[in-house]
Amino acid sequence: MGTRAVLDFLELMLQTIKILVFFSVVLAAALPAVGQFSLDEANPSGGLFDLAPGGKQSVVSVQGAFTAPTDGEPGELFVTAEIEPGWHIYSITQPPGGPIATRIMADLPPGVRLTGVFRPSVAPDKKQEPVFDNIMVETHHGTVLWRAPLEFAAGVDPSKLRIVGTITVQPCDADSCLPPRDLPFTATLGTAPLAASPKATVVPGKPLPLFEILTQLLFAFLGGLILNIMPCVLPVISLKLLAFMQQAGESRGRVFALNVWYSIGLISVFMVLAALAATAGLAWGEQFTLPWFKVAMTAFVFVMALSFLGVWDIPIPGFVGAGKAGQMQTREGPAGAFFKGVFTTILATPCSGPFLGPVFGYLLGKPPMLVYGIFAAVGLGMASPYLVIGAFPKLIQYLPKPGGWMETFKQLMGFLLLATVIYLFNTLTTPYFLPTMTLLLGLWIACWWIGRTPATAEPQVKATAWLGAIIVAVLVGRLAFTVLFWEPIIPWQPFSPEALQQARAEGKTVMVDFTADWCPNCKTNSRLAIEKEAVLKLVRANGVAPLMADWTDESPMIKKALNDLGYNSIPLLAIWPAQPAEKEVIVLPDLISESAVLDALKEAGPSKPQ
Repeated sequence: MGTRAVLDFLELMLQTIKILVFFSVVLAAALPAVGQFSLDEANPSGGLFDLAPGGKQSVVSVQGAFTAPTDGEPGELFVTAEIEPGWHIYSITQPPGGPIATRIMADLPPGVRLTGVFRPSVAPDKKQEPVFDNIMVETHHGTVLWRAPLEFAAGVDPSKLRIVGTITVQPCDADSCLPPRDLPFTATLGTAPLAASPKATVVPGKPLPLFEILTQLLFAFLGGLILNIMPCVLPVISLKLLAFMQQAGESRGRVFALNVWYSIGLISVFMVLAALAATAGLAWGEQFTLPWFKVAMTAFVFVMALSFLGVWDIPIPGFVGAGKAGQMQTREGPAGAFFKGVFTTILATPCSGPFLGPVFGYLLGKPPMLVYGIFAAVGLGMASPYLVIGAFPKLIQYLPKPGGWMETFKQLMGFLLLATVIYLFNTLTTPYFLPTMTLLLGLWIACWWIGRTPATAEPQVKATAWLGAIIVAVLVGRLAFTVLFWEPIIPWQPFSPEALQQARAEGKTVMVDFTADWCPNCKTNSRLAIEKEAVLKLVRANGVAPLMADWTDESPMIKKALNDLGYNSIPLLAIWPAQPAEKEVIVLPDLISESAVLDALKEAGPSKPQ
């Protein structure tokens, strides 16, 4: 390695650390309320899948059976899982964004079809799990049986049929998880629910055929190649397009080196994703289920767009160039090429183009080395166009030569990145909209502060500007995610006259919150009086049915409900006592206090015992 290459590498490391420190400090300090996900929290054993005690892997066994229609009753397919004590698996209705849900697939013979979904014999245990951003986690322990109705065509003899299938489970105990596994079962005609084929257990995988592996690697390469034209990648391809234009006229060796740096950055992200998939079961694109990641990516793309638009310059040589047209002709550096590859790949992960869906599904329960190989093939496929252009730089000659026009082009690319910000906002849930927008305002001010500091300023002046910018971004972001960010803790259901009538007919005490997003007093009531732990505790203790009448958009139904109560404005909290049924509704209009809500609930009393 020559002296120039060594210096380039050291420059890459130094500038990488600088930009990561900036974003780590800002986002870590500014996002205290956004759900964090830690491998160590999710798996206290250290983030790796462990074996069961003593190296044992057979902690779940499955078996299948089916019955034929009798006396007008449909046939049924049964799948039973026996889980060893101390272990659990997740339900088939496990919400996304957390543990891996159990999945049952059946390969039905001709003339047989399922006419309904699989339902468990026992309801799963449910609890909110802080590790998974407080989503509801649903688990099964011991023995659980799923059943689904079967229909047989005329002339089909059930006694001669065999139904094969797989059940995908992820066994976990209190301290660790095993990798997700596909467990096969074979169902024959029998007596429900115990007649079954030989059990399939969680055991080490058998060697895979070489042809099968090579086929999956080919599909992975093609899937990576196609990623370059997927909707979530196209907006940031502008980064590399700009770099190609800057490279026009460069020496062949330098063009190839820069494209190799870009490809290394691109493939390095795939290797990180492979490590997460192999050790933590994190699926392709699953990081976009983590709120903190989506907020961080939105912020990062936004400050990139500001750099393209000339508000500031990202401190990585050659990343987007300086703010002057003449300076746009400076050569792209290895650090800039590397980060463009990283950034483009991260934004590609929400997409799953042709070939990638089956490929990543194929990886479920496969050995880590195969996981790394598949992800590397996807990364190589995505990087291949840039490696080809690097190897044959004459292709770049078809692009316009660098010049002053590139300043306008760069700014147009900035607008494309702002369009990407809009796309990323679409991935956020409603509670994150306002805090994230406020965070972007803080980052805008920070970038403006850095950008207005002359490049020729003294080091202490630059350091002061950076320190001040970080403080502003942190303060604004922390304000956004402590004051503006909140999620309801009361399990509201949508209001309708029918829902109110049904709840009252069931003997429920009913609480209805008439509110709207455009009503600041409504938000004040929610934050300071209604969405409180003491209120939630009393709602649960009294079996109260909470309904939310959201008047954000025009609703004659909600307006009529207000008028029926003698009011025509919000905020308003109404509580219908369950007993006696003729007792008058309790109405709390305008600004209210937590104690007023608690007193009204106590006055209304509990729902009737069921």
